[in-house]
Amino acid sequence: MCLIAFAWNADPRWRLLLVGNRDEFHARPSAALARWDTLPIIGGRDLEAGGSWLGVTDSGRCCVVTNVRDPDDPQAGASRGLLATDYLAGAADAATHAQVLQATAAGYRPFNLLTFDRADAFYLGNRPAPRTQRVASGVHGLSNADFNTPWPKTRRLMQRLQQWLEAGGTDDFSPLFDALADEDVAADTELPDTGIGLERERWLSSAFIRGEQYGTRASTVVAIGHDGGGVIVERRFGPHGRRDGQTTLKFGGGRGRTYSMS
Repeated sequence: MCLIAFAWNADPRWRLLLVGNRDEFHARPSAALARWDTLPIIGGRDLEAGGSWLGVTDSGRCCVVTNVRDPDDPQAGASRGLLATDYLAGAADAATHAQVLQATAAGYRPFNLLTFDRADAFYLGNRPAPRTQRVASGVHGLSNADFNTPWPKTRRLMQRLQQWLEAGGTDDFSPLFDALADEDVAADTELPDTGIGLERERWLSSAFIRGEQYGTRASTVVAIGHDGGGVIVERRFGPHGRRDGQTTLKFGGGRGRTYSMS
């Protein structure tokens, strides 16, 4: 993933409400959101490295991972996508997992990781050094920098999520997908300097990235109730933002609910 906003224990209905975009090269092979045959994971699958960028389980766990934008970093180490599958398929709770990962985090490619279970939420990262942080209740954001780094698109997505919650947080997720589809480019004065040049900073400053070789591949909404049941919705895109399908899967204790999406 490259852009995430989420509300943790900030709504009477949803324990976790998470929205995000996965930006990737269109040529990188991946499988659409599905229940995995080999592991108790519901999510997309990176067919090149074998891991995932975002997933949930029927027990109400959720995990999402981003890279760290730094052209000077050698990108050495184990695939960060394996971090998500290891957590989702593992038995350790979020707190124990965070403590154990602290010791091995340096061995992975640059990552930001969010883990959720029924009791806790944790942020974990390994740049510039391994660190963990328990996530407080509220609305938060994450992109390819650090936890709650105020990049313009991250702030905007957090604001749109907060507005959705304040409007009642209904079962209609279409306003959240509208926020993920935002192609507004940030003003130059707001852009970060991550070492990739001004033109590329501009291009990557919108929530939705449209391109021939690289761009937003998936927009996803995850909603998990306080009973552990919920729904995950993935919209997929091809080159130049071409719509490439949508999948909706219910899981856990909330499979009986209905949800509205446009």
